[in-house]
This record gives sequence, C-alpha cells and structure tokens, in this order.
Amino acid sequence: MGDRTTLLAVHGLEVVYGGVAHALRGVSLQVDEGEVVAVLGANGAGKTTLLRAVSGLLPVHQGRVTRGDVLLDGVSILGRRAPVIVRKGVAQVMEGRRIFAELSVDENLRAGGFTQRDRARARVAYEAVLEMFPVLAQRRRAVAGYLSGGEQQMLAIGRALMTEPRLLLLDEPSLGLAPLIQDQIREKIVAIARGGTSVLLVEQNAMMALSIAHWASVLENGHVVREGLAADLLGDDDIREAYLGIGERGARSFRDLKTYRRRRQWSA
Repeated sequence: MGDRTTLLAVHGLEVVYGGVAHALRGVSLQVDEGEVVAVLGANGAGKTTLLRAVSGLLPVHQGRVTRGDVLLDGVSILGRRAPVIVRKGVAQVMEGRRIFAELSVDENLRAGGFTQRDRARARVAYEAVLEMFPVLAQRRRAVAGYLSGGEQQMLAIGRALMTEPRLLLLDEPSLGLAPLIQDQIREKIVAIARGGTSVLLVEQNAMMALSIAHWASVLENGHVVREGLAADLLGDDDIREAYLGIGERGARSFRDLKTYRRRRQWSA
C-alpha cells in the first residue's frame, strides 16, 4: 500500500465468540504509517471484532483468536492485555462515544491521559487536543453529558489522542451525527493522519470513509470480499450500488443491510 513503513499488520485472523460463533474468517490487512485505512461492511460483518482484536478487548466480550496474528511494528501483540497495547501506542474510540458523562470535558481529557507518566508530555497533548477541537476549549468546564452529539464525539476522539497514539482505531465516528457535523469529524480525521497518526477507520458511511482513506477493505460475514485503493472502490459500480445507494437497482440504505450479497466476480 505504498512506500511507507507498515505500522499494523493483521494476518489471516480468525475470531470466535463463545467458542462457536465465527466472527472473523481469515481477515488480513495492513495500516502504513500516516495512512487512513477504512473497513466497510454491514452490521454483523465483523468490523468491531477486528478492532477489538487489535486493541486487546476481545476477552472482555468473550471473544478468542483461533488463528492468525496481529503485528505492531512487526512484533506480535496478540494476547497482550489492553493496557499494554495502549502503552505501545494504540488508542481506540468505541462506537457510541463512551465518554464519562458525569465528568467535565477537562476531567474526561485528563482521564484519557492517565497512562501518560510524563507530565510535560501530557500537558503538550492536552493543549494539542484543545487546539484541534476549539469547542472543547470553550467548554472545558461543561459536564460532558450535556454536550451535543458532535461535541461528545470530538471529546471521545480528543480523549484518545491524550495518549499520543501512533495508531488510532475509530469505530463508527459519524454514527448518529448530522451531515454538517460528519464533515467536521471527517476533517479532523484527515488532520490527525496528516499529523502522523495512522487511522484504522470502521464506518458504515462509505462515502465519508472512502473519501479520506488511502486503502479500504470490505467485510462480509467475517471475510474480506473486496479491497483496494479507496479511490478505486469509490468509483466502482458494485460498491456504489451496494454501499452508496447509487445504481440501476435504485437507492438502498447501507445501514439497513444485514448482509451484502457480493457479485460473483468479487470472489472469482
């Protein structure tokens, strides 16, 4: 995927829940330094499971890797506890924001930097987050639960950035937001990548994801059924019909899809 150094490499990953339900079936992808890689797919395709496998949160959800590996800087992090993976430079923003609603914006951000032992670096990270998200600077003393949905999403991303991650995992950052706010979140993701932080972006908003990603993979029932340069997928008729609601069969809502029946040539 270019001449850059590979930061994250996922090889042939298989994941089961409860010992029986296969969520991922041989998934492979890589994220290079400073790149945005998008993962698309309908509900239940395995997107969130992929992020959990990278961040070390699978055991919390009774998930287990049965085959494959996850490498960070060429070294396996499979089986490592989530706090260890965070210290190695991986941060995750979960679907639904998961902010501390009772705490202030300031307290949320400082909680995000809890693992940062260098106070000077923590302060630099704090100021960088407020510079990236001016609305958070304006509402530092506000109770987080009273923020708008877009402000809460910015807070969730800002909190993750407090660890100065090298790899940021984003799970549906545009979910439930108005189009104007989605555009703002999109711009922030671009800025984060330009700043040198790689991004693994899970999204159902395919147009937004493909417009900023370098590379993209499409998951269906735990399999990668399509992958390539994001610009190429954005111009692909099958992708446009299935995920963007554009095609001769008429518009379809991607968010309502439970499974996506790929065209035969995809698996040829």
